[in-house]
Amino acid sequence: MQSVTKGDCTTCIPAAAGNGYQGFPARSPTAPQGWLCSTGALACLGGMESTPWMWPCTDPLAKGCPAAPEGCTRGSRCSPAERGELRPVDPDPSAGPVPFTLSRSGASQLMSRRIYGPIWKSTFGHYENINIGSPVVLEQLLRQEGKYPMRSDMALWKEHRDTRHLPYGPFTEEGERWYRLRQVLNKRLLKPSEAVLYADAIGEVVSDLMVRLRDERSRSPSGVLVGDVANLLYRFALEGISYILFETRIGCLKQQVPAETQRFIDSINLMFKNSIFATVLPRWSRKVLPFWDRYLDSWDTIFAFGKTLIDRKMVELEGQVERGKEVSGYLSYLLASGRLSLDEVYGSVAELLLAGVDTTSNTLSWALYHLSRDLGIQETLYQELKAVVPANRFPGAEDIPKMPMLRAVIKETLRVYPVVPTNARVFYEKDIVIGDYLFPKNTLFVLAHYAMSHDETYFPEPERFLPQRWLRGHGSPHHPFSSIPFGYGVRACVGRRIAELEMHLALARIIQAFEVRPDPRGVEVTSVSRIVLVADKPINLEFIARPGAP
Repeated sequence: MQSVTKGDCTTCIPAAAGNGYQGFPARSPTAPQGWLCSTGALACLGGMESTPWMWPCTDPLAKGCPAAPEGCTRGSRCSPAERGELRPVDPDPSAGPVPFTLSRSGASQLMSRRIYGPIWKSTFGHYENINIGSPVVLEQLLRQEGKYPMRSDMALWKEHRDTRHLPYGPFTEEGERWYRLRQVLNKRLLKPSEAVLYADAIGEVVSDLMVRLRDERSRSPSGVLVGDVANLLYRFALEGISYILFETRIGCLKQQVPAETQRFIDSINLMFKNSIFATVLPRWSRKVLPFWDRYLDSWDTIFAFGKTLIDRKMVELEGQVERGKEVSGYLSYLLASGRLSLDEVYGSVAELLLAGVDTTSNTLSWALYHLSRDLGIQETLYQELKAVVPANRFPGAEDIPKMPMLRAVIKETLRVYPVVPTNARVFYEKDIVIGDYLFPKNTLFVLAHYAMSHDETYFPEPERFLPQRWLRGHGSPHHPFSSIPFGYGVRACVGRRIAELEMHLALARIIQAFEVRPDPRGVEVTSVSRIVLVADKPINLEFIARPGAP
């Protein structure tokens, strides 16, 4: 075999390896016959000027990879890590044009994974990243986290707090202070048994959602079409988490939303919109373009809204204590526990408020979209509901464990559309060994969740919506790190159980009451990234009333 230099090709992949790379065009005239090459692969870089590193398998840590041809370094059972040949990381090409990466981050991840393999280097805005696109590699990375995992994807949030001299919350705080904060916040939220405490509050908000859904439906010319269901579900999710955190209703589902609540909703949208500009534009542009001031002002409104409601609750609590009344509710617990300062409560509640809204609203929107397009799956779910829930009552938290298809629909939706397609980790305290690589401390790792949850190795036909793959006895086994929409370990999403309860109860109520059908105009909807993964156009659906529904 003729040696292939860095300038010609950085990875050689056997064309018939059956590893997901088959059919990718060769990039080098000097590539050995029967092998395909791709430039920029981190797998090939290690200071070997004349001999490329062979990575013929989808997974760098898999056993039994085919041996490389003569003249290439072997990439099978014995890794360089085992031979003491750990390699540093050399530069790679960037991830591509920023607008493409921003709007189509899922497609960008899949393309990068296909070209470069499970690990690749890229630049994004001001940052240089090591991207992880394999669940096996991801597991190895996350299992090396210490007691205080460090995330680096909240820099813009931290800038606002620092600029305005405001406290950090659970997403911006780090180290021991973060750990102490999470220990307090976890209580009454993290365990399924604790989340059930909020089932009545969530059920009340779901009932209001159904009222609004029927109202929107009745006002359409057809009497059944609801336009932009994501907007309605966003207001439902915001009302639900606000009710839990503030212990008061803020009116998101009223026909006439209160002015201060509408300003709050608008500020959240503006904050995320201007975050995109702040991420990719150079820092000097903040002084000449309006996006930075708009970003800061949006956060100011969010904090002010939360502070007003928290202060109001403080006055309420003082009166309850004076009357000897027992304190209950999540915010009451935070304020009465004495374990957090008032500033820490302000910072924590503001961040918790935003964390769960997109997960709930986007996931429900996509679930309804796919159920409308596959009436067979929808009918299976409906029959499950009928078998578990009597016709004269609504589904409750106690019914969810008995409905595996309901849970599978939500799991599959989160797999196909991970709300946050990427997040990040930084190991500040130590060097990290992953597979064959030694990464120095302070390396920024980007976790490509979309690429992993669409890996056909673990999810055959990954683009298809197949909830049955999550049912016991169905589908093929998948790696436990291939789809982790709520994160992993001590830094996993603190509001996971609340979000799941909201999604399960809302979806069950909707399917109990309506048969959901697609937009009669046949509009196809795809996902785009706006920091979180959203629909590229409004999702419009028909809701046909089921006879005899409560």
